Amino acid sequence: MTPKSGLFLAIACICGVAAVGSVFEITSGEPDFGMNPTIAILAASIPVGIAAFVVAVKDAKANM
Repeated sequence: MTPKSGLFLAIACICGVAAVGSVFEITSGEPDFGMNPTIAILAASIPVGIAAFVVAVKDAKANM
């Protein structure tokens, strides 16, 4: 694994944690940051996390 793929994998992990945390905050009824920012974090973290994971895997495979 290269540093580049490690960085993208870390970004994917952080986005995954943000998505799960946002879901828990939304289901609790009253998110700490408010409903709209929490929904925005959830909506942004899912595609960014998936894209970062795909880039990390492609980079790791290319540099094996």
